[in-house]
Amino acid sequence: MNCPASYMSACIIIAQLVMIPVAKFTGDRADSWGRRPLFLVAFCALPIRGLIYTLSPSPYWIVGVQALDGIGAGIFGVLWVIVVADLTRGTGRYNVSLGAIATAVGLGAALSNLVAGYVVDWIGYPGGFLFLAACAIGAFLAFYFGVPETRAAS
Repeated sequence: MNCPASYMSACIIIAQLVMIPVAKFTGDRADSWGRRPLFLVAFCALPIRGLIYTLSPSPYWIVGVQALDGIGAGIFGVLWVIVVADLTRGTGRYNVSLGAIATAVGLGAALSNLVAGYVVDWIGYPGGFLFLAACAIGAFLAFYFGVPETRAAS
């Protein structure tokens, strides 16, 4: 693997290979464990990933660390639709809520890339990864202190 496109492809593939079993596991456990504990695992994976990226510039290292992206993506991908279903049950607002959240996620992803790009230009890649890790820690704390369990009591 000598070209950047190969590394990028490997990053995508490794994340997807991890995401598939994590998504299955998440779907299997969402009712018994609850949504909140699983979401917290995903929110933990994000800052860890950002911090670990700074340890080596090796493309092989970056491809390996990308496996943590599969953990977050597998959990978020399954749970956000379940949580929306929990919160909108009986209201007739499920589809509009999904659309609003998908829009917010898309805007957040675009802004994340934009802001991180400026941070990387200003202080380099390690600084950009640390900045994103700090944002992820903020998201973890906001979720931990501000979001209750949405699963209906059994």
